[in-house]
Amino acid sequence: MALILGIETSCDETSASVVENGNFVLSNIVYSQITKHSEFGGVVPELAAREHLQSIEVVVQEALSQASVSIFDIDAIAVTNGPGLVPALLIGLNFARALSFSYKLPLIPVNHFTAHIYGAFLPDKMNFLKKNSNFPMLALVVSGGHTVLLLIDKSKSVRIIGQTLDDAAGEAFDKGAKILGLGYPGGPAIEKAAKYGNPSKFIFPRALTGASGRAVDEEDRFNFSFSGLKTAILNHSRKNHHIMYDTNFIADTAASYQEAIVDVLIRKTLDAAKFYSVSTLILSGGVACNSRLRDKFIALKQQGYNIIIAEREFCTDNAAMIAGEAYHLLKNYTASYDFDIFARLPENKLKISFI
Repeated sequence: MALILGIETSCDETSASVVENGNFVLSNIVYSQITKHSEFGGVVPELAAREHLQSIEVVVQEALSQASVSIFDIDAIAVTNGPGLVPALLIGLNFARALSFSYKLPLIPVNHFTAHIYGAFLPDKMNFLKKNSNFPMLALVVSGGHTVLLLIDKSKSVRIIGQTLDDAAGEAFDKGAKILGLGYPGGPAIEKAAKYGNPSKFIFPRALTGASGRAVDEEDRFNFSFSGLKTAILNHSRKNHHIMYDTNFIADTAASYQEAIVDVLIRKTLDAAKFYSVSTLILSGGVACNSRLRDKFIALKQQGYNIIIAEREFCTDNAAMIAGEAYHLLKNYTASYDFDIFARLPENKLKISFI
């Protein structure tokens, strides 16, 4: 048995979790800073770092308490080392280093992006990875910072086959909500307003899908672009500024805008799934909380795919996914306190330790 304490501070959530043997989540504490950043319409890195500094010790203690363990029961400490906001990352990294040094525990750096993929298999889906018939797999990781398609083939090698060329889907949700005056964070705000709207009322662009009648270059077939969509909703709001107070107009705009984002995500995923003859589709990341996206992803079961969707608790930033993946890294552990905090996605290859 291995108990791992995970620490996550890559953006605006301070999180700590205790996970046993990689998938039994004993605790998963998340302190959100949404109210602190909402007045600015987005995350302020320096403010996020200060909030992490004030809350991290309490959050870690609460995670240990909820798991009914002490620091002396922990076998290793896992911490996000990127990608993320550097001021925020530094708080978690330095706190984890101090714990590791003080209690002579292994310190495991974990890539935030790959942890999101791991989160889709929490808390009880790890056995799914042991069946060769479930491969190849296609993972869509979609959040405020990432919109990426990854192919996991039968040999368990992983490569990026598509990613955003500009803005991530989560960023598009945030910008759209800001333009419509719906507040922050944008994803939940757009989804809430869209419930009362007509998703077919307005037509927003679906970039790099051929929807405009212009052929898509083969190299961009599985890539994404949302910058044009952001421009479109800005022009739409300016054109209709005289009815921006109308709740029906806002609801229809939110629903149509959300539909454009979700439609592109589903189209690209399905196209890649058919091209690579995959058996399993995985959805994870913060935007995977969106009900419209989840429903349309689940509907792909009708086309014969296995569907794995992260539970909402493990979609947004959380330390359980960090501690869980670290369990698989622990066996290859080598002591180091100088790992790279500026971790970035490689151009086309990605090592995932748990497959």
